[in-house]
Amino acid sequence: MQAAIIHAPGQMDIETWEKPLPGAGEALLAVGAAGLCAGDMYFYLGKNPYAHYPQICGHEIAGTVVEVGSDVGDTLVGMRVAVEPFISCGKCYPCRIGKANCCTNLQIIGVHKPGGFAEYVVAPAALIHPIPDGLSLVEASFAEPVAIALQTLRRGEVGAEDILIMGCGPIGLALIEVAQARGARVFVTDHHPSRLEIAARLGAAILPSDDKLPEAVLAQTKGEGMPVVIEATGSSGAIEMTPHLVAAGGRIVIVSLLNQGMMVSLPGFELIRKEMTILGSRASYQCFPEALQLLADHTIRYTESASTFALRNAPEVFNALAADKSRVQKAVFVME
Repeated sequence: MQAAIIHAPGQMDIETWEKPLPGAGEALLAVGAAGLCAGDMYFYLGKNPYAHYPQICGHEIAGTVVEVGSDVGDTLVGMRVAVEPFISCGKCYPCRIGKANCCTNLQIIGVHKPGGFAEYVVAPAALIHPIPDGLSLVEASFAEPVAIALQTLRRGEVGAEDILIMGCGPIGLALIEVAQARGARVFVTDHHPSRLEIAARLGAAILPSDDKLPEAVLAQTKGEGMPVVIEATGSSGAIEMTPHLVAAGGRIVIVSLLNQGMMVSLPGFELIRKEMTILGSRASYQCFPEALQLLADHTIRYTESASTFALRNAPEVFNALAADKSRVQKAVFVME
């Protein structure tokens, strides 16, 4: 089969890769669409701590089941599905307490295993989810980032309240609409004008991204600060600013993909004075069915910002985004 293979940091080629076969409990999919996310770029740039080469990335996958392994019913063949890419061991402490997304032995399709930037991909049958009628494969490939948004908002227990989202990349944009579906009034900040334009179209209120941000937050919240602040930039400076933006008794959720070894400094006095809650959010757990339904109900509109590319153009797209990540808001590779 043809695949976009990363041989080393900054080196990707379209080449032949052995077509996988489904093992026990697995399904083989003909990939229809696979989204490109920050994690894929980290892998391409050599910044992913789990990276090993050569590898096929891509974990935002939608396709059609063409074959199944033993212990899997043939009724799945021909079904359009989205892939939940996080494979947990089911035995470690996080798995035992219902946090399989934090599995100490976590395997990710597109990171530890060959992913969706290829004609075919194998996935556990238990982790594929039927795509609702009327939802295209390109739209369904957004289920994974929408699921991450759902996980983040569950962690922050977000309801009908004011929230600030720092960063309007693909995850930040997904957060806007999922939060609005929960009744939240959403404020955002970002350095990229093109991202802010999309965020505004989705109904978010724009706040400055410079040192005037704390003042602007206080002005919008009658001097109280934001009940919830979600950090989705990956910037240590943004994380360090969050305690100054959150309200006393409020919640901070950090969902961005941080470089391994990155350290941040937080104001100890503010941590105690405000009795804030600081949470991390990793991947998602049992969020895919709701994510697909939100997409099918057209609650999520940021799919309209996607730019589709043939898989054969993947090396050029990765190279262009490595030079300037704002050139494309969201890239999705489709199979010809």
